[in-house]
Amino acid sequence: MSSVLVVDAANVVGSRPDGWWKDRAGAARRLHEGLMTADTPYDEIVLVLEGAGKGGVKAGRDAHVHTVHAKGSGDDEIVARARAAAEAGSRVTVVTADRFLRSRVEGLGAMTLGPAWLLDRL
Repeated sequence: MSSVLVVDAANVVGSRPDGWWKDRAGAARRLHEGLMTADTPYDEIVLVLEGAGKGGVKAGRDAHVHTVHAKGSGDDEIVARARAAAEAGSRVTVVTADRFLRSRVEGLGAMTLGPAWLLDRL
């Protein structure tokens, strides 16, 4: 069984007061770069970007990181990606601190982890 980590980029980036609000695209790029070398047990990482963060990383696949640009709500895109991975038989984990989003993906059978877990691995 494959394992997929879906990352709520806006939530992860926003969890650290490091000036991300001055350069959302740059913050998204730094997160992507960190994910490329992160020590995680996942076969695939799906990085969901929304808003100004989309300007930092092109959509597509780089090794095991698949970057997705949300067309609308980032939360809706995260739920859709988690659902698709679960329906494909993957074990799914979503990284977010958003309680409502956590509830939505847990209803699909996904596990959730907070941003600190991921940031500790970057």
